[in-house]
Amino acid sequence: MRLDFIRPLYDRPGPYASVYLDTERSEQGQADVVQRRWAMLRERLTEAGAPTDVLDPIGGLVLDPRVVAPGRAVFATGGEVVFARPLHTQPRRQTARWSPLPHVVPLLAQRGEPVPHLEVLADHAGADLVIARNGARRELTVESTTDYPMQKTGKGGWSQTRYDRDAEETWRRNAVAVAEVVDREAHDSGAEIVVLAGDPKSRGLVMERLSKDTARKVTVAEHGSRAAGADRRNFEADVDRACEAWVERCRAELLDAYATGPYATGLQETARALREARVRTLLLHDDPSSTATVWVGPEPTHLSTDRADLLDWGVAEPFEERADSALARAVAGTDADLWFVDHLPSPDGVGAVLRF
Repeated sequence: MRLDFIRPLYDRPGPYASVYLDTERSEQGQADVVQRRWAMLRERLTEAGAPTDVLDPIGGLVLDPRVVAPGRAVFATGGEVVFARPLHTQPRRQTARWSPLPHVVPLLAQRGEPVPHLEVLADHAGADLVIARNGARRELTVESTTDYPMQKTGKGGWSQTRYDRDAEETWRRNAVAVAEVVDREAHDSGAEIVVLAGDPKSRGLVMERLSKDTARKVTVAEHGSRAAGADRRNFEADVDRACEAWVERCRAELLDAYATGPYATGLQETARALREARVRTLLLHDDPSSTATVWVGPEPTHLSTDRADLLDWGVAEPFEERADSALARAVAGTDADLWFVDHLPSPDGVGAVLRF
């Protein structure tokens, strides 16, 4: 997971209020339940020392009835909300934290590894595409522009062979047009997967005309249709499974790379490697109950398990912070990746695949 999207958080000095709120309203749409939840979290933040000018903007955002989402992650400092994201599901736990660094790991863990991909529903007339990248979705339609017949009618008499041939030529032309768009969008979006569904004959025609680079990324789905009113839930489930399979393959490859090295294992070694910008991918076991801390300074690479190290580097006032928050900042600041793993052969669930 690239952390470019949260880098603006680290351009602002803390402390930060980090809030994860369940914003699921009652069936009647009443907001009082959300107000009560926010009141509880606001009280925690007030007790921790968060000022009113930080809390009021958060309240204005999470209580806005126009914002409909199962949950919200909000980060505020200096009298304003600096970063906020809706959550597709309710937060695993409601959290309110006032701390030097933003507490981003619950957001990253719940967000999961976004897989850039294409969803393609094809038929003889063209295709519907969805280009998914960095959490955003863009829709695109490829339509037939020919006047040739689209279907074999079986009613052409002596001319039936010619009609059938014309229809097949139309299908081929439309498949070429679809393949050209799929190739272009896959290249431009950096798609890792192309999920191809729709009419079986059209799928085959499109596959034959894709470039080799795109074709090797294709997963064929048996569900899905362009027909008006067609239920696409099974197709969406196929897309989810294809993305999950890709993530699992990548995770397995990273764990293999970790096993063969070069690697860092444990919090102390990993912190040292991050300071030296040697980390290619940070591997982290997400443990919300973890109480591990490190010493940090104002720069992303200012982190160590030993406070004396920071003093030696000239950091006047090192401060103690959650290890996962400091690790996330260091990853964002050193152009590394972050992947969550269920298990890591490390005493504290922290390790890294190194660049060198």
